[in-house]
Amino acid sequence: MAVQEVNPLAGAWFRVAVCNRNDGRACIISRGDKGMKIGAVMFFTADSMRPAALGRAMEERGFESLWVPEHTHIPSSRKSAYPAGGGLVRAYYEIMDPFLALNAAATATTTLKIGTGICLVIQRDPIVTAKMVSSIDQLSDGRFLFGVGNGWNQDEIENHGTEFKTRHKLARERIEAMKKIWMEEEPEYHGEFVNFDKMKQWPKPIQKPHPPIIVGGGFPHAARRAIRYGDGWIPRDDWLERDGMGIIAEFRKMAIDAGRDPASLPVSIFRVPDKIDRLRLCEDIGIDRVVFSLPAEKEEKILPILDRWAELKQQMGG
Repeated sequence: MAVQEVNPLAGAWFRVAVCNRNDGRACIISRGDKGMKIGAVMFFTADSMRPAALGRAMEERGFESLWVPEHTHIPSSRKSAYPAGGGLVRAYYEIMDPFLALNAAATATTTLKIGTGICLVIQRDPIVTAKMVSSIDQLSDGRFLFGVGNGWNQDEIENHGTEFKTRHKLARERIEAMKKIWMEEEPEYHGEFVNFDKMKQWPKPIQKPHPPIIVGGGFPHAARRAIRYGDGWIPRDDWLERDGMGIIAEFRKMAIDAGRDPASLPVSIFRVPDKIDRLRLCEDIGIDRVVFSLPAEKEEKILPILDRWAELKQQMGG
């Protein structure tokens, strides 16, 4: 077995164990850094706790980030099964726009990071979205995290004029185009789905070259997309429970094979349960961030959940 130490871009280190196994799976990788971050994700609705109030409550308890999902609507028809099984909860079609909700949280806080978890770029115009990302990064003083994904609800996606079977290539082109808009003074992009000549757009994001693009989705397909054009990967804890934590090491081995530094592709696990053993396992294998789910409820139900997680954070040494 060979061990490779990879220096990161931001102070962490990885020890990558590359070994020969009959099943072809990579060995576990460990990480040392300043500690695992903890955030929360919530579907904000007209009847839930408000983003500004939740942002303040999270910042007071020392949490790192607040994330908001996106669904523009939920069609009454259903060609695609809900990945988590069962029926959709009301919050899926009552959810507020993520950028507006996150900006409200940003204005009420100073250190809390805000992120889309995730933004459906396949349903958004890339020029408009590039300006929204730049604007919220400016207004939050560089605290925005751009979580992106390609969606599962075929009916919802097709209502936006996107062909379901080509959505992954469309997403890549839109992200590539947005990067050009953020990084260049006079960008242009010419692809199969996205096409524009030289133009100007300001403001540019505070974070350089742009806010981190963190790609959500399962292994191996979304993991490959994260390596190709992302700055991190978002799997869900229940998927890791199904597929095994060994896929985290496989992801980092894939990054090395593709010429990427694994430390430039931190892993953020969503829907993590409030179990200390699970959190310690995540920290032991070098997970950068865990994100727990909050129900679309008022303060009386949300604050006890935050307090429970604040206790867990203390037990983790945070």
